[in-house]
Formats: sequence, structure tokens, C-alpha cells
Amino acid sequence: MPENATEVTAAGIARLAGVGRAAVSNWRRRHADFPQPVGGTAASPSFALADVEQWLRDQGKLAEVPLRERVWQEVAGHPAGAAQALVHTGCALLLVRDRPTAWLELTAASDERMADALPHAVDHVLTARLGPDTPSGTPGPGRSTPPGTVRTPRTADSTAPGSTAPSTTFDSATFDSATFDSTTPGSTTPGFTAPGSTAPGSTAPGPAVVHPANPPAAPGVHRARAVRTPTAQALLPSVPLLRAAAQLAAGIGAGQTFEFLLGRHLDANPRQFTLTPPHLAELMADLAEPPKDAGRPAPGRPLRSVLDPAAGTGALLRAVAGPAALYAQEADAGLAALTALRLALGADGTHGSPPSPGADGTHSSPPSLAVRTGDTLRADAFARLATDTVLCHPPFNDRNWGHDELAYDPRWEYGFPARVESELAWVQHALARLRDGGTAVLLMPPAAASRRSGRRIRADLLRRGALRAVIALPAGAAPPYGIPLHLWVLRRPTPGVRPGPDLLLADTAGLAATAGEAGGKAAGGGRDRLDWPVVRAAVLDAWRDRADLPGVSRVVPVVELLDDDVDLAPARYLPRPTPGGDACGLGEVRERLAETLRLTTRLTPPPATPAVPAHRPRTTVGELARSGALSLHTGNAAPGGQGPVLTEHDVLTGADPAGTPFTDPAGALLAGPAGTPLTGPEAPGAAPDDPVVLEPGDVVVPVLGGGTVVRVVGEREAGAALGRNLQLLRPDPAALDPWFLAGFLRGTANNRQASSYASTAARLDARRLHLPRMPLAEQRRYGERFRELAAFEEALRTAERLGGVLVQGMYDGLTDGTVTPA
Repeated sequence: MPENATEVTAAGIARLAGVGRAAVSNWRRRHADFPQPVGGTAASPSFALADVEQWLRDQGKLAEVPLRERVWQEVAGHPAGAAQALVHTGCALLLVRDRPTAWLELTAASDERMADALPHAVDHVLTARLGPDTPSGTPGPGRSTPPGTVRTPRTADSTAPGSTAPSTTFDSATFDSATFDSTTPGSTTPGFTAPGSTAPGSTAPGPAVVHPANPPAAPGVHRARAVRTPTAQALLPSVPLLRAAAQLAAGIGAGQTFEFLLGRHLDANPRQFTLTPPHLAELMADLAEPPKDAGRPAPGRPLRSVLDPAAGTGALLRAVAGPAALYAQEADAGLAALTALRLALGADGTHGSPPSPGADGTHSSPPSLAVRTGDTLRADAFARLATDTVLCHPPFNDRNWGHDELAYDPRWEYGFPARVESELAWVQHALARLRDGGTAVLLMPPAAASRRSGRRIRADLLRRGALRAVIALPAGAAPPYGIPLHLWVLRRPTPGVRPGPDLLLADTAGLAATAGEAGGKAAGGGRDRLDWPVVRAAVLDAWRDRADLPGVSRVVPVVELLDDDVDLAPARYLPRPTPGGDACGLGEVRERLAETLRLTTRLTPPPATPAVPAHRPRTTVGELARSGALSLHTGNAAPGGQGPVLTEHDVLTGADPAGTPFTDPAGALLAGPAGTPLTGPEAPGAAPDDPVVLEPGDVVVPVLGGGTVVRVVGEREAGAALGRNLQLLRPDPAALDPWFLAGFLRGTANNRQASSYASTAARLDARRLHLPRMPLAEQRRYGERFRELAAFEEALRTAERLGGVLVQGMYDGLTDGTVTPA
């Protein structure tokens, strides 16, 4: 095997071949010619990707590896690790997008010569997008160039005034040095003059102008660019990956390519990252939008500046709409590099209009973007920055936030936070980085609103008008998903302006439960149970109108909140509305329950007729799939995206998928606002990560749980995406009746023999489920009876839900006096 060849694990092989991991284990045992492990451990061996692909083709188990799957496997099996491979890939994709002509010239060379030339080209695009490593473009006093980086050629080859600068051509191949010159016409970086270069119209070099991504900062703060230029030696093993990634980018775009690879990396390491869901990030960005009547800034300044001091993966800054100057700081150096590349690659569609290509194919006028590495509270990289907006999802319950070192820090205008109040330290840091009148939105744990150790700081925030709203979200809105987190909206007080006399308190937990009841969902938390559009609309309406909405929001005078506890939990001031509403509402619930009970009586099955157990010829779902009578698909969609998703919880409770399918005027299903078609997995060219779109007649089976729940898709579920932990069986109507299929799959004995049991859960393998062989007419006779049983079950479920609402509503009405015992 060649040195540094891409490796793949058994899970990766299963993904390539579209089978389960158990099938890969069987192949290893049964086939003596299966490739031998080349790395990993005995428990988790790794194999050479090229050898695995060839074996799969020889066995007829793989026609062609999808390009995006090949690229991901090369990232996952990179000898330097997936994170470093993503950094190299992001740098190359930035070059592909911003300097396509230069990239084409580079790829014409051999791998070795391409690796030698790449650092110079990459450094120029990184400088144009993210600024130089230091404000002057050179290492600071007493600092040497860090290992593994290359200096900008203009800096490294600077000469005395009046002398001739050496050529910047490469030894590895003949390239036009102007291709990578940062002063190429049409691609000048605004506000940046390279050290040693001459400003237009001048005759001698002048002092360097600070790059927009390098605002003045306090001395001693870490100012290095988050993405360091990789060396030729480091890039050499990545060249095949970079070529493949560029090929993928030609089809779906550089930004989408990086999003796909980064998303796979985050999914593969869920415990290493605390993510902010996209729908929550969008809500926070909308809450921070400046008022419509706010004055526009000066023409030479971006529309607004936005800072995320705990950037993580950059989800909050990606949600910012319109042109903006973005600033981010992240403590983890590797994650900061990935975030910087993600934001830079997303700038063509996320933070304003796409950069316009020049005559030479380059892009000009990149947005101002600065990403720095370091502990924000201890070593703030933007100490002198005053932004219009701060968005932040800070770490929770951090005892080591710097309490002992930062006792006299000037940021504590509202009081010195206790050691257990790290979140209040982040609140004051956000206020300190705002201009007068600027807005900050922070995601906070609910304890921060009521802990006694923070009551004095909360009181001062209220007295000075800095805290404008506390919004309680339903459980499941963001990790940790079992806790109903809060959003704090703050505004830096303007000198001479009277503080606001009130605080907006909003609680959407009851609203989410009410929406779940209306849609047939069980009340309670959980990310799969939220009707997010309802929650989002309620929060934005409450914030923009600042009005009292029964059970949702209330504008509370500050004087009512300044008691001994200064408890700002919205639930304390907004009791959850009574289920069913007032007495009239309870009467309507009672009528619906009575009607449902009558329906249940009509649908009750007739007495069962005893019969001798029949011995029919049987087959399995796997055999039917191989014969073409049905096709099998696995769900991969997560709730909270653009379209509706049928989740595991929906299948278990009988609820409808939340949201509305995206369709064009002709009725074609669309994936989102951009109109990207939702490609079915059976369509030619469909990628493994394309969502599986439900069609009428599909049969959906949960993977986990060991139960006997099966759902037949009807018109109301059609168009939704299949969620995770679900399997879909799509029968051929000419061979199989869907209700016949679903009914026999629900058999208890059938589920037991098709399930494998681990220490904590059972996992169902749909391929092992049995079915009797019957003519289609006989299938339909059984299918009609199974359909009647499903209708009876749905009526029972509705009666149970309405009965629970009526009982709790009566209890609440009797106890609060809205209902009399007469």
C-alpha cells in the first residue's frame, strides 16, 4: 500500500456499499480475499480505501463510489487527522472559488510541484479574506514565524527602497506571478497595503495600513490569524483530496462542499462539540436586528458589525443576514480555523451579495472577517472593538472562567460575578463590546435567571436598562436538549437616555405544548417534538410588539422584579394557560371527546374468529428487495431544517410531521427556499445524504425500541423527509399491498426474530422481517382489515389525548376558580 494512503473503517465500508456494519463483518469472515487491515486497532481496524473499492467492485457490490462519499472517506482517513484535512480542503476551496484560473494552472502540475506551489497561492487568498497573521503582515517584535507556516512572499522577499524585488515565480512549474499577486487588478483588498509595497501614486513605501480584519487591540493580545498557511510538506499527502474536493465543488459549489464535509465531521464527533442549531441561530440573529428606523451608518462603513466571542462552529455568524463585518473568537485553535474557513467560504451567499468576478476570474471586495484564537475572558482579541451586535452561545457552568485573575477587570460594570456565575461574566463581556445602543443576544441556562449568587448583577442590569428581555424556550430547542434554555436580549445603555422602565418576559414552553396537542403530538420537551415555526413566530411577535399576550409574554415593570431574589424566570410571572382554555373551551373539548368515543365504538373490531394456524410459504423483506418487489431506504433528515421531517417520535405517537412540504407551482417537491429538488434515493445521481422524500404507500419502521410500530404514509405525510432512526420500505404496487406489508411487519413474533439486542436497546433489521407469500388479491383482503385496525388505533389515541386535556383542564379550572363545582 502506498505511504499515507487513505484508510477507511468498517463503518465507512458499510456506508460505501449501502449495507449495515454486520454485513461487513460477515464479508470479512466468509471471504478469504477481503482486504486485510492496514491500521487501527483490533476492535476498530482500518483498511486501504483503494483496496476496499476494488474488492467491492470485483464482488459486484459497488458500481461506483459517489464523489462526495469518496471525498469524505479521504478526509476521514487522512494521515494527519480529519480536522487537519478539513483545514487543507477549506484553503483549497477558497482558492478554487476566489482564484479559479490560478487553481486550474496549479492542477496542471504533478502532485509534488502542486504542493510546492500551493502555500504561496493559499497565503494570498487567506490574506485577502482573513487578513495577514499580524496587523503589519509580519511577525511581531520578538516573534518568529511559527513552525509549519510560510511567510507572505512580499514580506519574505522585501528589499530596500529602490531595489528590484525578486521574481515570485515557482520552481515547481511555470506560473504567472500576477495570478497570485494580492494587488492584481480587480482583487485589491480594501484598506490593506502589503509591507514594503508602495501605495498608488506614491514613490516610497509608507507605513502599513491596518487590514479591516485587524482592528486596534490591547498590547499582548494573541493576534495571529486563525488559519495558518500550511507548508508544502504538510500539503503533499492532501493533494489527491484537494483535487477531488475541487471536482465536487464544481458541481455543488465550494461553500456547500465544505459544509457537507464539516457536517460529516461534526456528526462523527458529537461529544466534542456543542452546536447551536441553525433554527435557533436564525432566531437569535433576528432578535438582534437593528430597528427599522435606525439611522444608516456612514457610506464607507459596513452596514453593521457583529461579534461572537464564543464562536464554536460559527453557526451564529452564519445566520446574520445582509452585509456585515464579522468578528469571532474561539478558544480551540483547530475549531477556530475550521470556523474561519466556514465563514469565509459562506461569504458568497451568507453575508450579502456574492462577490463579483473580475475580468481575470478573480473575486473582489471580500467582506471584513476576523477570526481569532484564544480564551475570550482572559485574553480578549477585540478589546477595543465596539460592535453593533453581539451574538453568543457561551459555555455553561464553567468554574474555570478566570474568577481569580479577573477580579479588577473593567468589564464588570454591573458587579463582579461569583465563581459559579460564568454566564453573567459573558453577559457583561458582551455589553462591554457593544457601542452605545447596540444589541446583544445570549443563550443562557435557566438557572442564570434565578440563582441567588447573581441577584445583585441582575438587579443592576434591570436598574440601568441593559436587560430588555428574557425569553424561555421549550426543552429541545438546543443542547442540552432536556432543559428549557433562555434567551437574554440586552442593549448597552446610551448616556443621557433614560433607562427602560420594564422587562419583557416570554415563555414559549406552554405554546409548544399547545401546538403539539393541536398537531396530535404528545406534550413535553424534545427536539423532535417542537413545532419550531410556531415558537419562532411567537418569540419575534412578542419582542417586536412588546405587548402582553396571554400565556406567552408580559411586559413587567422593573420595580416589580427588584425583590430579594430578583428572579427573572418567565414561568414565575407567566403561569401556563389552562388546557382547553376557559369553561367554554372545556365544553368544546368534551364534545370532541364524545364524538371521538362514538367513532371508536363504530370502529371496534368484530369478535375474532378462531382458526387453525396456517402454514404458508414465507419470504423475507431482504429477498423482496433483491427481487425488486420493494426498495429499502434509511432516514437521515434532522428536524429544524427547511422542510417537514417525519421523526421517530412522530411514528411512535401517530403525530403528523411539522411544517409544510415545499412545492413549486407544478407540484414538484423542493428541498428549501432555493428550490433545490429533493432527489429520491432511487434517482440516478442521488447522493447518500440527499433526504428520503415520503410518498403515499411507503411503509415506515423505527430502527430502535423493540416495539411493533409501523406507519403507512398517506397524503398528509407525503413530501416530508424521512428522519433518523427510521427505515422506509417502498413496495411496488403491482407486487405488494402496503397495508398488507405493514400489518404483517407489526407481528410481535416477527419483530422479535428480526431484532438484535444490546445492553440498553433493541435494534430492528427490516431485511429479516418475514412475510407470507400471497396473491395480490388476497393481500388486499388482509390489507383492508389492517387499515381498519389502524383507524381504530388512531381513534383510541385521539380519545386518550382529549381525555387528558379535559381532566387536567377541569383540575386547573376548579383550583383557580374559573370553573365551579356545580
